[in-house]
Amino acid sequence: MDLGTVVERALNNLGPAIEESHAHIEVSRMPAVSADETQMLQVFQNLIGNAIKYRGEETPRIRVAAKEGESAWEITVRDNGIGIPPEQQHRLFQMFVRLHTRSEYEGTGIGLALARRIVERHGGRIWVESDGRTGSTFHFTISKGLAASTVEESEERHND
Repeated sequence: MDLGTVVERALNNLGPAIEESHAHIEVSRMPAVSADETQMLQVFQNLIGNAIKYRGEETPRIRVAAKEGESAWEITVRDNGIGIPPEQQHRLFQMFVRLHTRSEYEGTGIGLALARRIVERHGGRIWVESDGRTGSTFHFTISKGLAASTVEESEERHND
């Protein structure tokens, strides 16, 4: 499947938030990968949606890019938002962990934990880089060697 098409769908689904925030989103050429399209849509919607939600005073600027590695694609979602303090980054991908109160930002604290599970199910890993002040960059990898049957088998095990 073409990750570029998946990113386009995510942007369409996030249309109202993009419009309301006047977000500028740049998407580089994305690869075709063997992955579950619905699950990849969830990952992109979560990462881009968070980049919009956790914005600072400036207009959100988000860049989605892909870099080819030897055995995997590395996908990045970079923003100019509020950033994530380095001492809090290890908690981000845990279920129901929130770094802000509900009155500051809506949410359940499951989005990044779900993204981590999806990425790991596809043979990759996910991490964040941020100085805590000037935005964040989320990275995740998708193995080039992942066969379609492996994704389907993993999904079947997950649904059982």
